[in-house]
Amino acid sequence: MIPYERRQRILQKLENRDVVTIEELIGSIEDVSESTIRRDLKLLAEEGHINLMRGGVSIVKEGSLDTQVDSRLLLNTDAKESIARCAAELVFDGEVIYIDAGSTPLKMIKYLRDKDITIVTTNVLIFQELAGAKAECIVVGGEVDVSTGSVVGALTVSTLEDMFFDRSFIGATGFSKKSGVSTPDLKEAQKKKVVKRNSKHTYVLADSSKAGKMTMCKVFELAEVTVICEKDIDLLHDCGNYYIAE
Repeated sequence: MIPYERRQRILQKLENRDVVTIEELIGSIEDVSESTIRRDLKLLAEEGHINLMRGGVSIVKEGSLDTQVDSRLLLNTDAKESIARCAAELVFDGEVIYIDAGSTPLKMIKYLRDKDITIVTTNVLIFQELAGAKAECIVVGGEVDVSTGSVVGALTVSTLEDMFFDRSFIGATGFSKKSGVSTPDLKEAQKKKVVKRNSKHTYVLADSSKAGKMTMCKVFELAEVTVICEKDIDLLHDCGNYYIAE
């Protein structure tokens, strides 16, 4: 198993757990020594993906705070790929669409690059996916949050208030019946609300690991948007509108 795959497995193990011991990680990844696991954990900690605690225990930086975008790119990759592909199939030539920051919206680009569309985005990581693309892309200006790869702030909101979209594809940190679609950042919440207000159709791209999670800022009620998820979970039935990606 190559180092990238090992670290992806480690982060996936931590995704829905507050604490995992090194012994658990060793037992869940075959043919890997304890020293290798410790090196991987040290590297992930140095990159800001996890915290290492005494006693050989590590926890992911999650909860009410957003995780590093590099970490999110490694988590639940199959589910995110299915969601991104399903979302891209909803886009037709001639449309103007908004692509939000976040790892799942970013994965849409490979499926959109050859369509005759205009993409407006606040996702600074989009450049690496656009080389040779037919689709036109407009990156909205503002403050860059390096940890999440997102453009936010007053300039961003002011620009988006004067732009209108056929479809918008929004990322989320969590969704639940009580908190709706939520994000831990006030600036992100404000930006997403403006985009929805100026969109004919709004889709939230959220894999099932985010179901039931609540972070500080409610952005939308579930019934206000269409959620695209890879599993048909009970919570989606509260949305009214949803797609199950295959």
